[in-house]
Amino acid sequence: MGSQRNGFKKESFILSVDVGTTSIRCHVYDKEAKIRGACTTKVVPLYPETGHVEIDPDALWKGFISVVKGAVEDAGVQMCQIEGLGISTQRGTFTTWDRKTGVPFHNFISWQDQRAADLVKSWNSSCTMKAMRGVTKVLYFMTRQKRFLAASLIVLSTQHVSIRLSWALSHYKQVQQAIAEDNCCFGTIDTWLLFNLTKGQVHVTDYSNASSTGLFDSYQMCWSGLIGKLLSLPLSILPKVENTGHYFGSTDPSIFGVSIPILSVMADQQAAMFGECCFGVGDVKVTMGTGTFMDINTGNKPHTSLSGLYPLVGWKIGSDVVYLAEGNSADTGTAIKWAQALELFSDVKETSDMAYSVSNSDGVCFVPSFSGLQAPLNDPKACASFMGLKPSTTKAHLVRAIMESVAFRNKQLYEIMLRETNIPITKIRVDGGVSSNDFIMQLTADLIGRKLGRPQHYEMSCLGAAFVAGLGSGFWKTKEELKKLQSTDKIFLPKGAPKGDIPNQEYIPILQSWERAMRRSMNWYNKP
Repeated sequence: MGSQRNGFKKESFILSVDVGTTSIRCHVYDKEAKIRGACTTKVVPLYPETGHVEIDPDALWKGFISVVKGAVEDAGVQMCQIEGLGISTQRGTFTTWDRKTGVPFHNFISWQDQRAADLVKSWNSSCTMKAMRGVTKVLYFMTRQKRFLAASLIVLSTQHVSIRLSWALSHYKQVQQAIAEDNCCFGTIDTWLLFNLTKGQVHVTDYSNASSTGLFDSYQMCWSGLIGKLLSLPLSILPKVENTGHYFGSTDPSIFGVSIPILSVMADQQAAMFGECCFGVGDVKVTMGTGTFMDINTGNKPHTSLSGLYPLVGWKIGSDVVYLAEGNSADTGTAIKWAQALELFSDVKETSDMAYSVSNSDGVCFVPSFSGLQAPLNDPKACASFMGLKPSTTKAHLVRAIMESVAFRNKQLYEIMLRETNIPITKIRVDGGVSSNDFIMQLTADLIGRKLGRPQHYEMSCLGAAFVAGLGSGFWKTKEELKKLQSTDKIFLPKGAPKGDIPNQEYIPILQSWERAMRRSMNWYNKP
């Protein structure tokens, strides 16, 4: 390997890249899981039409290459010291490309894209879907197999790749032609990066990414023939699904000067879960970034939800499969950014102090619903709103109401999770940019009556993908070793809960009026 010179062995590192919704970041990790070098660049969204959200594949590729080179340079090490590469990506963003030339047929269609909203609506109310739900209900009644119950509860949403892919197949002539000639590749960001990093050698994804597309059957652990037939999607264009920890091939030496083994590919929320060492059944992580994602480890069985929790494959390493159930709230960071743009405050760091500067929100309620309400209300037509404004309302009251709404949504998601999974919660870890707000963290701990642990670095997706890659190369030996490397910045203990079961009493009336405000915001955009 050339790292053995004069009997002196150079230190080796794990490289990890996280392609998020707003940025691409790369970290170089040492054996202690300390970040030795880092580099970040922005992801530039394109809005070609109202409701359309895209990313230029070429710009994404250039961004990926530049952060890898930048982080290695920042660490002051050489590419040949990198033992393995891990990749974590935003979920549900996809493109299709020419199998021979690798040229994309269209831009990436983002998970935030709404172009298929009408299609979703007509499908969900179609006779075909009603018939399918009816048939699978009967099958569940006869067999008691959970996968039939899951199928009977399918509600398509624009966040699923399936329906946006169906849209793309009917709108892009080139794609139809390539399918006819068996020359079309489909892929989410991870698959497309692998294809490019290996110069077209590898057309693969992993179980965590596949299970996040709405095209995958988590019960059978394969692409769903049912969804394929239903939406006329040819399964031939889909990538092969491999383990999360797997040797995916090596980067072509022309890209970084040396060939680097790619040892993990992972969807971002699942990667954050791994980075938080939530390896046990009942472990929960809450990532609070652009949106809030709350995930619980449900062990080796997928969870069938009645109220909109999504069953995902967390990771598959060797023969070990771990499933998660996930609830999400779309507008956490969005609401805070919006308030900042309105100049309700200048620096996000001061929001916690502003919220604490008043003893309550003076009866003001904020409904954080810029892109509809997710579980448990599941209303895409809800609007964002302030209610209960008075002449005495100040900026601090508004800021406090926004912060409270984030904690209230956390409480809602937590309660669905408890009620639905019936799994005793063992620990709760929080991460993501918004988790740096002490007011939101403390209020969440008070409302759910549980202690929350927050890591020193909020960006957990990068670490999770690095952990899986490092386990694959023997850089780290066991999950126990990873737990010892975990850093905690702060523990939030619930106040005013003597037994830990009775959350903060003073908030009950405030929560009730907030829930009333939510119901009033529902079905606002009731366009025919």
